[in-house]
Amino acid sequence: MHIESRPYLFPFDGDFRADNTALVIIDMQIDFCGPGGYVDQMGYDLSLTRRAIEPIRQLLAEVREIAGLTVIHTREGHREDLSDLPANKRWRSKQIGAEIGSEGPAGRILVRNQPGWNIIEELAPLPEEVVLDKPGKGCFYATDLDMILRTKGIRNLILTGITTDVCVHTTMREANDRGYECVILEDCTGATDPNNHLAALHMVTMQGGVFGAVSDSKSVIAALQQLRK
Repeated sequence: MHIESRPYLFPFDGDFRADNTALVIIDMQIDFCGPGGYVDQMGYDLSLTRRAIEPIRQLLAEVREIAGLTVIHTREGHREDLSDLPANKRWRSKQIGAEIGSEGPAGRILVRNQPGWNIIEELAPLPEEVVLDKPGKGCFYATDLDMILRTKGIRNLILTGITTDVCVHTTMREANDRGYECVILEDCTGATDPNNHLAALHMVTMQGGVFGAVSDSKSVIAALQQLRK
């Protein structure tokens, strides 16, 4: 079975099953799409990242009806003592007025166990779903994601979340290099700049799908409904 996507049908070999597929929801946290969080403190338009919330919510509801399909949520954040925060990352965040670790309306910015670090209520994980904490942009760096996926026999990744051009794209590139088959959903992702969002999606389609494929939530839902028959 395939999912409608471009520049090829996903997955490449038609082996789309619940037990070999994971929905990855990247960094849908208050810090990235909620009032008073990191993105808001930097002065960006929150509607550009919040655009992904409702499509992901609808997709997640469908996925939860499919037995055996893994759901993985990720959160970016640093230790409370900031011992895993590189000096240059902290410096860059300070230049734009939202220094990581400093106090903000949603607590200390991008620090674990602070209000802004939490996943938004609309997409709150269920107890049985995987929640992965990461200190960087990619979901594979300094985490056990690869071990989790290989233990579960997963090789197809449906990528959603924010931001398209940073954390989602980094994860897609990391996954591609590890042999995972990836599809990124254009309506379930968002960036702080619309042009970056479009450019990131366009990059995926180059060279016949250099990192994987691009699709949308409606196409995935249609395929999931076929799985349920």
